[in-house]
Order: sequence, then C-alpha cells, then structure tokens
Amino acid sequence: MLKIGELKQGDIVKVNDDGVEREGVVVRVNHVEHLALVDNGVQEFWYGQEDIQAVPLDESQLTKLGFEKQDLDGAVKYLKGAFRLVTPHRGDFSNLEMWYREDRRHFSAPLGVHQLQNLHLDMTKVPLDLP
Repeated sequence: MLKIGELKQGDIVKVNDDGVEREGVVVRVNHVEHLALVDNGVQEFWYGQEDIQAVPLDESQLTKLGFEKQDLDGAVKYLKGAFRLVTPHRGDFSNLEMWYREDRRHFSAPLGVHQLQNLHLDMTKVPLDLP
C-alpha cells in the first residue's frame, strides 16, 4: 500500500479491481477524500489507498518507459536523454544511482515505478510517461 499523497497524474500503479490486479495510470488525485482516479485499462475508477500498490521497478518497466540499456562489467546503465540510472548488478534494483546533469542521487532500497516517475519529474522537470 502506498500513500495517496505520493501520487501524481500520469503515475503508473497497480490496483486491486475487485480481486483482479491491474496496472493503471493515475488520472487525478483527490487529496481531501484520499482517493485516486486510475485508468486501469478497462475503465477509470476511484481507488482508495488500500487498493493501490507500487509497481516494482525492474528492467521491463524501464523498457516500457523508453529507457535504453548498456552493460558495464556486471553493472547496467539505463539511459533516457541525459537522465541516467545505474544498477551495480544485473537485475538488482535494490541499490540504484541516478543522475541528471549535476544532480546525483543514490537509493539503497527498491523503488516503485511511480517513485521513479516523480524523481524524474523533480530532476528534469519533464514527465516520465509511457510512450
């Protein structure tokens, strides 16, 4: 479960739609009622934070978001424009370094896709959406 306050329009999340898990995109957030309007691929529906989960960040999600991959002696670098993300070991997304120009950040815990999207927006001022 994640907090509604973490979400922004365009964030990719996983929702529990009557027992069926679906990936969806946040359309709008109602901070007063703690609800998020999510397009779950079938319909747009308001979900409470108990029905929303983070989509774990992995290589397939980065590929969906348009990142290119470069292998670096066991480490892997993912590139999108001037934005860079490095994992020290292939498939290990629990220790990440990311940078955009002179802004460098390090994370020693797994991130969700929505967190990467929000970090990308904060660092580059450009939304990271599905192509």
